[in-house]
Amino acid sequence: MKKIINTPSAPAPIGPYSQAVLAGNTLYVSGQIALHPVSGEIIDSTLALETKQVMANLQAVLEAAAMDFSHVVKTSIFLSDMSYFAEVNEIYGQYFTGDYPARETVAVKTLPKNVNVEISLIAVKAS
Repeated sequence: MKKIINTPSAPAPIGPYSQAVLAGNTLYVSGQIALHPVSGEIIDSTLALETKQVMANLQAVLEAAAMDFSHVVKTSIFLSDMSYFAEVNEIYGQYFTGDYPARETVAVKTLPKNVNVEISLIAVKAS
């Protein structure tokens, strides 16, 4: 069984995809960038604010599926430059407490709307 998860508390998709798909007890959250969900503006005045907006968008999608960061089992972090790793990692780490999810972090040539950070995740809710 597949259920589409959408919330106005996170940015609307900018392409033919859903914010998230719930398949059974597993939630697949599409990559989130620092788009403000109401204004549609990119929040990128600092890398810290950009990262916090990405995490807020992920949190909003998780909450729409009645989950939180404790349910996250895997994340993928995409950076426009690997020199951003330490700062993004520090902010990202504030959203998790122990039992950290698996993850990879990669630098890519370009991200949507020329942002610096995009994060996707997979979360599982016990039945």
